[in-house]
Amino acid sequence: METLLVPPAPLPDLQPPVAAEPGWRKPRNAPSLREVYASIKVPPASASFWRKLFAFWGPGLMVAVGYMDPGNWATDIAGGSRYGYTLLSVILISNLFAMLLQHLAAKLGIVTGRDLAQACRDHYSKPVAMVLWVLCEIAIAACDLAEVIGSAIALNLLFGLPLTWGVVLTVLDVLVVLYFQNKGFRVIESIVAGLIVIIFGCFVYEIIVSNPDYMAMLGGLVPRPEVVTNPQMLYIAIGILGATVMPHNLYLHSSIVQTRQIEQTEPGKRMAIKFATIDSTVALFLAFFVNAAILVTAAATFHKTGMYNVADINDAHKLLTPVLGAGAASMLFAVALLAAGQNSTLTGTLAGQIVMEGFLNLRLKPWMRRLLTRGIAVVPALIVTLIYGEKGTGQLLVLSQVILSLQLSFAVVPLVLFTSSRLKMGVFANGPLVKATAWTVSGIIIALNVYLLVQTFFG
Repeated sequence: METLLVPPAPLPDLQPPVAAEPGWRKPRNAPSLREVYASIKVPPASASFWRKLFAFWGPGLMVAVGYMDPGNWATDIAGGSRYGYTLLSVILISNLFAMLLQHLAAKLGIVTGRDLAQACRDHYSKPVAMVLWVLCEIAIAACDLAEVIGSAIALNLLFGLPLTWGVVLTVLDVLVVLYFQNKGFRVIESIVAGLIVIIFGCFVYEIIVSNPDYMAMLGGLVPRPEVVTNPQMLYIAIGILGATVMPHNLYLHSSIVQTRQIEQTEPGKRMAIKFATIDSTVALFLAFFVNAAILVTAAATFHKTGMYNVADINDAHKLLTPVLGAGAASMLFAVALLAAGQNSTLTGTLAGQIVMEGFLNLRLKPWMRRLLTRGIAVVPALIVTLIYGEKGTGQLLVLSQVILSLQLSFAVVPLVLFTSSRLKMGVFANGPLVKATAWTVSGIIIALNVYLLVQTFFG
């Protein structure tokens, strides 16, 4: 009798499913930016303060780039030319808000091992997470749009290159980004630091030659009632706030702090939070100086001479030399703008990669991801440039900041919610004072950005 051989049934999978950590609905994914995760060693706790600070120094500078990108320039120029030094207080308050939020972003990444995108995916239902992802991608495209326009304007100012060709050339910077991304994360941090030094140096010169009223500058750091009572001043003030606190920076910072190889213990995490906070706070003070310098230059150059309606980057560049009588002023202005645009390109690329990997658990090749986001930004910029020219690009730059304002609340609220949760953060959860301050800041940002949107579309 013929024996029928039946293949044995497959053995059951004996590996238990990975359980979610306390406070999270889903298990943690692999870290984003895996190629650089924990790639930078840090010294032991017994090392000197400066050695530890140097090891953690870098992510804050990359975050600070978003606070001095081309999207900030138009609002700072408008504020300085119309109202002199009055709105310096708004730049200061916006930066203080940013310092708190970036501290929370760094803490979330260090304590949970999740960036903000992964945290949203692991906490919310899939439909909610998908909505947050789409909104974040729109914000990154809007930020990329500001980089495209800013770089194109800078190339036009420096070399006379038509805006259309400048927009097209910005596509090529993907090759530069990818080249340096393969050289290691410290290399990218060094490039960003170098470009920030260039921007900083350019505006030190601008302030010196513009000869501002230093006492009035100090007075401008004190908030005044007319900032709220004057509707036109309030509108520009909200624009400055919306252009300063960037949503994609929260996703970026919560990921890149994980490039440091820290001890996964409570003391190790406390040390990492401490030095990551020092890093980002000092870097944001540099960003405050750049934004304040743009406003001060506009105030000392234009407001002082009765030019109250200079709100366009091109106009500001054209008027700097005739008003100041310093030939290098307009050239360094354009150099700083180009450096700001290229810096933002580097960090925008990483933010886009982090968001896609975090929300979708999907990895695209870096060149594909970069071309996708840059293509989304280039197409509207190219169409507007061809049809409307310089005036259209200026309006598009403002619109990009309005889009960023719209998305900001959807990044800030989850961040404050997660870092305030004891289930998610354990002993590192926000204390009562930090929690109250963070929710107050969130409420102010939400209310002011809603007002900005209403005024933009219906006012």
